[in-house]
Parts: sequence; structure tokens; C-alpha cells
Amino acid sequence: MIDLRPVGYVIGLLVAALGVTMLVPMTVDFAAGDDNGWAFLESAIVTIFFGGLLALACANGVGKSLTIQQAFLLTTGVWAVAPAFGALPFILGAPQVRLVDAYFEAMSGVTTTGSTVLVGLDDLPMGTNLWRGVLQWLGGLGIIIVAMLFLPVMKVGGMQFFRSEGFDTLGKVLPRALDISAALLRIYIAMTLIFAIVYYALGMSGFDAIVHSLTTISTGGFSTRDFSFAEFQGAPEYAATLFMVLASVPFIRFVQLMQGHGRPLFVDVQVRAYVRWILYASGAIAVFLVAGGAAIEPTLRESLFNVVSTFSGTGYTSTDVTLWGSFPFVILLLVGAIGGCTASTGCSIKVFRYLVLFEAIKSQIRQMYSPNMVTIPTLEGRRIEPDVINSVILLFSLFILSFGTLSVLLAMTGLEMRTAITASWTSVFNIGPAFGPEVGPTGAMNAFPDSAKWLMSFGMLIGRLEMVSVLVIFTARFWRA
Repeated sequence: MIDLRPVGYVIGLLVAALGVTMLVPMTVDFAAGDDNGWAFLESAIVTIFFGGLLALACANGVGKSLTIQQAFLLTTGVWAVAPAFGALPFILGAPQVRLVDAYFEAMSGVTTTGSTVLVGLDDLPMGTNLWRGVLQWLGGLGIIIVAMLFLPVMKVGGMQFFRSEGFDTLGKVLPRALDISAALLRIYIAMTLIFAIVYYALGMSGFDAIVHSLTTISTGGFSTRDFSFAEFQGAPEYAATLFMVLASVPFIRFVQLMQGHGRPLFVDVQVRAYVRWILYASGAIAVFLVAGGAAIEPTLRESLFNVVSTFSGTGYTSTDVTLWGSFPFVILLLVGAIGGCTASTGCSIKVFRYLVLFEAIKSQIRQMYSPNMVTIPTLEGRRIEPDVINSVILLFSLFILSFGTLSVLLAMTGLEMRTAITASWTSVFNIGPAFGPEVGPTGAMNAFPDSAKWLMSFGMLIGRLEMVSVLVIFTARFWRA
């Protein structure tokens, strides 16, 4: 029988901490003279109370290292429970939406997906828009910690490839784990502040700069404006493009850079592949549009911005990409299914896993031509072990299966097929926008059936936590282990 007390204790502490963060948007609203601050105060009290009670109730089970089963339950539990409490300010205060909409918005925030059911963002209280940004900021930081400390040990999607770099820390090398977490937190905060300063210097208001820095570093994509980055065209787009790229490369490389070791960042094979693929995709779209008569500079800027936004899973939009035509739209769908780099806030399958898959395919092709040849797939000069290849192939299969299954289920809720497919795509790959007749002019999904919103919320969860770590807890063998 799995001891749930250590899991409940950590979840309780994190929920209580989430409640404390609600005091920030509360203060902002009260300072602005907005009574919406009372909704954040009430939500904070409820969240801290329940989180504290859960932690106290489970405190007698603390003291041992987490088992693999407990680690799976912890990662899934945090991302499932946090949105339930993060939704409270949306229910008790502006915009006072129903539970399904509030949970969808909070799940989209915590998983850094960026899909929204809210309209009239320009008119929402400052605290509400700030809270949406805070949810994404916390989710982005959390997924980095999980990717660096938990997933390699849990052997999720090839993350065990990084065990030799000292990230095998699940209760075994706690000081090392704490050192990594603290270093990542410092880098994360520093980059957030830098992004905000640059945005402000380029013309955003102080509030817009802060919220967009929170949602850029997390590659979340929530905006304070209904029409997203269309309100900030020009220099802010170039800055955001750079920032989204930085946020979707491995954060451990920035830690090494701050320690005076810059070479790992610049020779990282997945970083180089990521940048190269971005240039290929944005270049192809720009050439296609310019050949059709579009102006060069705006086309280059918008192509690069929207490709990086989709590639990284941020989900900002600066124009209606459906007007570009079928070829650019298909490219955006493809890059969204690739995603950023591992151990970053980027989403989707990740560049690293595509590289592993390509190496495995090349190895099999060489074996077919020379059956007697011993072929060993390698990446960055290191042998790719069979268990890494197997877990990557499993992850690919689960992503494809989940995308297809969710598309069918969403279509069964009454959504038009194009809407269902792009809604599944945006949920499973954690991208943000969807396209179709049921999607509002600002990209809001408030007109979707409630069943579709619950399905998309589950899709966001399994997509953000790499499929296996969620789906495994639904197996009987997991609970018998």
C-alpha cells in the first residue's frame, strides 16, 4: 500500500504557499482602489487554511525519501490540485465565472498552456490579470524543477539521459537537489526582472511589462490585452522573440553560464538544433508571404515572432495567422508539435526527443544496409541507451495517441472538426491558441461546451507532465507496486 502522507504533506505546503501568493494581487487591487481585492483575500484565507490542514494532517508521515510511486503521485497531484485553488479568485471576484471556466483558466495558467475562456481582458481588474500571470510564472518554475529533479529518476520520456549530469536527486542527494533548485530560482527571477525592464523601456506600461515578463519567462502566453501582442507591435515583438527563445532552452545552461562555463550552452546539440529549426520555419513562411506581395520587414518580424511563440509553446499572437494560407498554417502546427528544449519552460515533445528519435532511425537504416555492422546511436558524443530510446518512442506514441483521441472526443462534444483538432493540438502540446468557428475573435474559448473544457483541462495536464507520469497512476499495477 502506498503511503500517501508524504505526498499530502508536500501538496499541502505548496497549496498554502499558493494562498500566500494571492496576497500580491490583493494588494495591487486594494492599492488601485478596487474592491476585487476582497476576493483575493477570501481566496487566500481558504487556500492557506486547507493547505495548512492537509500539511498538518500528513506531517507524521514525513521523514523518508519519496518512492517512485510517491513521486508520480506528487507531480500529478500538485498540477491537478493547484488549479482548483488557483481558480477561486476567478469565481469569488472578477470576472465571476463558473467553476468549469475558472478551473480551465487556472489549469491553462499552471500548465503554461495559455488558452483562455475570458473576454474583456483590457477591462479586468489589475489583480486578476496579475494573478493569471503569477499562475503561469509559478507553473513555469515548477515544471523546470520537476524536469530537472524528478523526471530523470522516473524515466519519463528519455529524461534519464541526464542522470549522469548529477540530476538524479530524488531524495538521494538532497543538498545537490537544493543547490540546483536554488540556482534555477535565482536565474528565473533575474530573467523575469530583465524581461520586465526591457519591455518597459520599449514602451509598455509598468503593469503590462510586469505581467508579460511573467508570462514570457514561463512561455505561458497570457496577456493583459484581448488581442495579445497585436497591441505591442514593433520593437517589443523583437524583444519578446528573443526572450521566448531564451525561456525555452535548458535553464541549467544559464546556471553553468553564471558559473563561468558558457561553452555548454553554445555547443548544446539541442539548442543549436532548436535555433536552426526556428530559422528554417520562419524563413519558409516569410519567403512564402513575401513572394505573395507582403512587405519585407513586417513579414519577417511577424513570421519570426509567431513561429517562436508557437515553437516555444508561449502562444502569444500578433496577427491572424489563419490569413497567411495553408502552407504557413501547417508549418505552425508542425513546430507546435516539436516544442522547446528539455529542462526549460517550453512545452510539447521537446527537441531533445526528436534528436534521439532521429538518431535511432539513422541507426536502424544503417543496420538495414549493413546487417553485420554494429551500430550504436549517439547524441552529444554519448551513447543513447536502449531504455532511453524505448521511453522516447513510448512518449511519442502517447502524444500521438492522446492527440488523436482527444480530437475525436472534442468533436463528439459538438465542436466543428477543425476546432476540435486545433483545440486538441493546443491542449496536448500546451500551446495556447485554437482555430475554428467556435473560437471567439480574441481567441477566447468561452463558447466551447463544458464537456470540451473539462477534456481540454485534462489534455493540458497530461501534456505538461509528459504523459507517462499522469497516465501511469490509472493502472492497477501502479497501486499494487
